[in-house]
Formats: sequence, structure tokens, C-alpha cells
Amino acid sequence: MESKLIIIRGNSGSGKTTIAKSLQNQFGRGNLLVSQDNVRREMLKVHDREGNLSINLIRQITEYGKGKCEYVILEGILNKNLYGEMLNNLICLYNGKAYTYYFDLSFEETVIRHNSRSKKVEFGEDSLRAWWNPNDYLGVEGETILTNDLSQNNVLKLVLNQLQE
Repeated sequence: MESKLIIIRGNSGSGKTTIAKSLQNQFGRGNLLVSQDNVRREMLKVHDREGNLSINLIRQITEYGKGKCEYVILEGILNKNLYGEMLNNLICLYNGKAYTYYFDLSFEETVIRHNSRSKKVEFGEDSLRAWWNPNDYLGVEGETILTNDLSQNNVLKLVLNQLQE
């Protein structure tokens, strides 16, 4: 089986998890969704800093899906400084079948999207501002930049269309 890797990155509250879950639901059973938050915060309970254990585990889980799942979706903030090397290695591993997306939203739009989800009670605008890391592009060939003017439905359609090209 030839697997396709879909990497969805961006600031907290931008819509990454919503899109990743929608894609997995669209693809059906047997496709792998790797969430940075689940691995780092739930499985390992580590802080997002250089050398944290989640970087290697995310890589291993994502590698596991190659050849076993038609689609492997990796989503998270995945800061370039901490995760860039690992992400580039995964992109190479998937032999030209990697699709990368980055939510490049304004801070204001991110706050609006964050306030529309259930996690809004866990943290607010001050936390979003403290974590804010704009323009964190990977700079890889084919990286698709997702902007304020794209609704979640439009992003989903865009990704699905690119996967069929």
C-alpha cells in the first residue's frame, strides 16, 4: 500500500484538530490520526520544549502508518524549531506523498475560532497570545498556506482535492 502523509500545522486554536478529525472521518476506518496534543499532553505529559519525548514518539507512530494505512494525518502546532527536522525526515520517508498545510491566520481570527470551540474554557486569549508564533512555515515544496478567508469546509475541500491530483 502506498500511504499518503498529511501534515496540518498552525497556532493553537486555528482549526487543525477539527480538520484532521474531519479528514479521518471522511477517509473511514484504518487511517491513522496522530495528534501532537494527545501524544505530548495525554500520553507522555511533557512540556513542549527541545528534546521532549513526544518528538521521537510522534515520529515513530507516524512512521508506523507508512505502508499500513492509506492516509496518515499528523496534526499539531509542531513548531518548526522543535519539530522541523523530524517533519522533514517524515516528508522524505513518504517519498513525495506528503502534503503539508499551515494555518497562517491573524491573531484576531485565531481568537474567534478558539472561542467557538469547547476548549475555550481551558485557556483564553492571554494564553493564545503567550504561545503565538506567527509565520512558522516549514518552507518545504508544496506547503499550502491556509488563510483567514478559508472556512473549515473550504479547507477540507482543498485538502481532499489536492489528495486526488
